[in-house]
Amino acid sequence: MRISARNRLVGRIEELQIGDLMAHVVVSVGEHQVESMISRRSVEEMNLQVGDTVAVVVQSTDVMLQKA
Repeated sequence: MRISARNRLVGRIEELQIGDLMAHVVVSVGEHQVESMISRRSVEEMNLQVGDTVAVVVQSTDVMLQKA
Protein backbone atom coordinates (compact mmCIF):
# COMPACT_ATOMS: atom_id res chain seq x y z
CA MET A 1 0.00 0.00 0.00
CA ARG A 2 1.46 3.35 -0.99
CA ILE A 3 0.93 6.36 1.28
CA SER A 4 2.04 9.99 1.22
CA ALA A 5 3.60 10.08 4.71
CA ARG A 6 7.41 10.13 4.60
CA ASN A 7 8.17 9.62 8.29
CA ARG A 8 8.39 5.82 8.51
CA LEU A 9 10.20 4.11 11.38
CA VAL A 10 10.55 0.32 11.48
CA GLY A 11 10.55 -1.26 14.92
CA ARG A 12 9.37 -4.11 17.14
CA ILE A 13 6.23 -4.23 19.29
CA GLU A 14 7.41 -4.39 22.91
CA GLU A 15 4.11 -3.91 24.72
CA LEU A 16 0.46 -4.26 23.73
CA GLN A 17 -2.37 -3.39 26.12
CA ILE A 18 -5.79 -4.03 24.62
CA GLY A 19 -8.90 -2.38 26.09
CA ASP A 20 -12.56 -2.52 25.11
CA LEU A 21 -12.21 -0.01 22.25
CA MET A 22 -8.58 1.12 22.11
CA ALA A 23 -5.13 -0.42 22.37
CA HIS A 24 -1.87 1.07 23.65
CA VAL A 25 1.10 -0.07 21.56
CA VAL A 26 4.76 0.49 22.46
CA VAL A 27 7.23 0.05 19.59
CA SER A 28 11.02 0.01 20.03
CA VAL A 29 12.83 1.80 17.24
CA GLY A 30 16.54 1.41 17.86
CA GLU A 31 17.18 2.64 21.39
CA HIS A 32 13.97 4.74 21.40
CA GLN A 33 10.32 3.94 21.97
CA VAL A 34 7.26 5.21 20.14
CA GLU A 35 3.85 4.90 21.78
CA SER A 36 0.57 4.86 19.90
CA MET A 37 -3.12 4.52 20.65
CA ILE A 38 -4.98 2.61 17.95
CA SER A 39 -8.34 0.93 17.79
CA ARG A 40 -8.80 -2.58 19.13
CA ARG A 41 -10.30 -3.45 15.75
CA SER A 42 -7.05 -2.45 14.00
CA VAL A 43 -5.05 -4.69 16.34
CA GLU A 44 -7.37 -7.59 15.57
CA GLU A 45 -7.45 -6.97 11.79
CA MET A 46 -3.63 -6.84 11.60
CA ASN A 47 -3.28 -9.67 14.15
CA LEU A 48 -0.68 -7.60 16.02
CA GLN A 49 1.31 -9.33 18.74
CA VAL A 50 4.28 -8.52 20.96
CA GLY A 51 7.45 -9.24 18.98
CA ASP A 52 5.98 -8.31 15.59
CA THR A 53 7.93 -5.99 13.32
CA VAL A 54 5.87 -2.98 12.31
CA ALA A 55 6.32 0.35 10.59
CA VAL A 56 5.40 3.43 12.62
CA VAL A 57 4.13 6.01 10.15
CA VAL A 58 3.99 9.59 11.45
CA GLN A 59 2.01 12.30 9.71
CA SER A 60 1.02 15.25 11.78
CA THR A 61 0.43 18.95 11.53
CA ASP A 62 2.25 19.42 14.86
CA VAL A 63 5.63 17.96 15.68
CA MET A 64 7.40 19.14 18.84
CA LEU A 65 11.17 19.23 19.24
CA GLN A 66 13.26 19.69 22.35
CA LYS A 67 16.95 20.47 22.25
CA ALA A 68 18.83 17.57 23.78
